[in-house]
This record gives sequence, structure tokens and C-alpha cells, in this order.
Amino acid sequence: MRLLIVEDNLELADLISRGVNAAGYDVDIVSGVEDTRAALASVNYVAMALDLGLPDGDGMSLLRELRAGHESIPVLVLTARGGVQDRVSGLKAGADDYLVKPFAIEEMVARIEAILRRPGHLLGRSLTLGNLTFDTEGRQILISGEPRLLSGRELNVLELLLRRQGRVVPKKTLEDQIFGLGGDVASNAVEVYVSRLRKQLEELGATVQIRTIRGVGYLLSEIK
Repeated sequence: MRLLIVEDNLELADLISRGVNAAGYDVDIVSGVEDTRAALASVNYVAMALDLGLPDGDGMSLLRELRAGHESIPVLVLTARGGVQDRVSGLKAGADDYLVKPFAIEEMVARIEAILRRPGHLLGRSLTLGNLTFDTEGRQILISGEPRLLSGRELNVLELLLRRQGRVVPKKTLEDQIFGLGGDVASNAVEVYVSRLRKQLEELGATVQIRTIRGVGYLLSEIK
């Protein structure tokens, strides 16, 4: 899953990026209000960590703007403004949680995961369909209880399909989660990874199938 980190302190942004990556998430980092708007318009993120003190505007105003525009992305506010009234203002502006600097990266990851475990959000510690189980903490799959190996991007594709099992996942959503803002994406990149994943699941004996919904995206379902 891909997170957006909005932080203009480059050293802190790098620490956050490494900590979030180590926890199994992909991440894009931007440093200002305009870049945040552009990133949110381009990529479907599962959550955002938002610094309030940005060089080209106020993060709190941006948060209010996003909520007024019905942007529902979960937001963890990161700030040095630690007073009670500051925290209350942030939550009232639409933040899902509030973390005061300095903080431990482990706590930040834990708070994001807590947000994503709330009803209506995406995170589950274990995802199951048919005889396939995905351990989101250990980043491995089990087929009929036996650990099996998948490569990184195929694993990311599988995770997103599992989190939305029974629903069609648009190709653009898969592109966003796999590649983010990392550059140009070959027109057939998603098809390649889905094809590899489909073949690997079949060879491993998984009782799930990935259906291509032409012109729309992909649907993961159990083989009956």
C-alpha cells in the first residue's frame, strides 16, 4: 500500500521514508501544499501524514480544503504544535489522528495502521480468500497453510486485490499503488505483473483467480 508523506524537513522525511518502507509500505514524499494537491490528484493513496508548517502554505488550511472538497483520505497530522487547543483544532479540521514532534517512527507507523484498521478503511493483519492467506505483517503468503514466496511487486498487486476482493480494481489504482510518483510507467506494466501473479498463483495451487474486466481493471475471486 502506498502512503503520501507531506514534510519539508528533508532529514525527517528521509527517516520517515525508511521507517515506513521497513514496515512494508511504499511511500511518496512531497514538501509543500501545491505538490500535495498534485500528488493527490495523480495517485490513490491509502493514507497521508501531513506536516502543518509548510513553506508555501498552512497544512491545517489544506486539510480543511480537502475535507470541504469531500477528500476522504485518512490523515495523520505531524506537527510541533503540541498544545491541547492545537490538537483539538487539527481533529476538528478533519485529521484522523495527531502526532506531536519529535516522535518515534514506530509510533507513527502504528498510528497509521490503527487508522487503517478502523471500519471503512483498508488494513487487516491477515487477508484470506479460498486457501490463500496473506500475512500483512510478515509480508508473506500461505497456500493451504504452507508459506510460499512471491516477488515484491507481484506481492503488492496481490495485496491490493485481496483488500478489495469481490470488487473490480481499476488498472489506474494498481498503477498508483505499485509505482506512485516514481516516473513513467510502461503502458503494459500492470498487465505484466498481473500475468506473472496469475501464473504463480496457479502453479502454487491457490484456489483463487484473477479475472480481467476488459477496459476496467481486475477482479480477484475464489475458484468454486
